[in-house]
Amino acid sequence: MSDEESSVLSSLRLASHAPLDAAQRAGRMKCSRCGASRMFYCYSCCALVGLAPRDVPSVELPVKIDIIKHPNETDGKSTAMQAKLLAPRDVNIYTYPCIPELDQSKENIVLVFPGPDAMTVEELWEHFSADGKPRVKRLKVTDADPETHSCPIQRVVFIDSTWNQTTRIITDERLQALPNVELKSRRTCFWRHQKGCPDTYLATVEAVYYFLKDLHSHYFSEYTGEYDNLLFFFSFLHKLINKAKQAAGKV
Repeated sequence: MSDEESSVLSSLRLASHAPLDAAQRAGRMKCSRCGASRMFYCYSCCALVGLAPRDVPSVELPVKIDIIKHPNETDGKSTAMQAKLLAPRDVNIYTYPCIPELDQSKENIVLVFPGPDAMTVEELWEHFSADGKPRVKRLKVTDADPETHSCPIQRVVFIDSTWNQTTRIITDERLQALPNVELKSRRTCFWRHQKGCPDTYLATVEAVYYFLKDLHSHYFSEYTGEYDNLLFFFSFLHKLINKAKQAAGKV
């Protein structure tokens, strides 16, 4: 683990990993739905395995998240399911060519994808303003905070795919009208690095996390870990895999 990775992951405000430690010691178990052997969760059924719902955090998000997964993306290697398991009320996953209904007349929607015309999170308000009056969603950051804050978007679309596979989805005519947003450059902590790609290519759950972190910081209040638990599984698996590499003398 690099010093930067250690700093990023160790600074997260996470729920206790004790249930994951116990589940890891117990070993792989059969998914109650499909019978497949899994550790922690079944990526085919979106179900916990060897864990109870109380063992994992539930994260509430300020916007709805739609993840469009490339059909050739290996389920077991994708981190998209982690986002769905940890924020089940706000995250949905679709396997291309199925995509969600995206009605821009009812809500402000953006696609997180880099490009020459992509805007930053900070530019969202100006983009969606009409006569200085943007359509916004007003919400409380927490139940303890009576003050409402305005968010210029209501739905965010992510693509779950290797970089080489994205063309098929990003060129789909159903996505062409969506404005693109580009994330600030961050280095991935993902242990499955894409060959030939820079280390700024994030895993899907990392991209969701960083987008929400930037959105919160700019439109709500100072970020204090509200969405850190989206990396609950990711951070534990990172630690587990890094330990295995160290034991094998590969790091």
